[in-house]
Amino acid sequence: MNTLRNTVSLIGNLGGDPEFKTLEEGNALARFRVATNESYKNKSGEWVTTTQWHNVVAWGKTAELSNKLLKKGAEVVLEGKLVNDAYTNKEGEKRYKTEVTLREFMLLNRDKKEDSKSESKPKS
Repeated sequence: MNTLRNTVSLIGNLGGDPEFKTLEEGNALARFRVATNESYKNKSGEWVTTTQWHNVVAWGKTAELSNKLLKKGAEVVLEGKLVNDAYTNKEGEKRYKTEVTLREFMLLNRDKKEDSKSESKPKS
């Protein structure tokens, strides 16, 4: 029940391939951005779409799977928690960032090229 205290769910598209690295202590890390769109009618009755960008970070096995399965443009469902952080940049200015620490994800669309390749393979 504790995980309900800080939970975020997003459905969106990856803005680029995950940036993946293995840290010195052996822990895997993946970072990527996800765009979510929201459409509404303005006062003139015209449809307007706004896009929000979300920074996502994944650790361990989730990072490895993200790197293996997620590609730019992929539509995904993400579940994680919001993490706020403050830091001081090189110029001495205090900066703030908010990221989604990924718990799990589900890929919603598959590459059509992959589908056609798997369909064209002979079955044993």
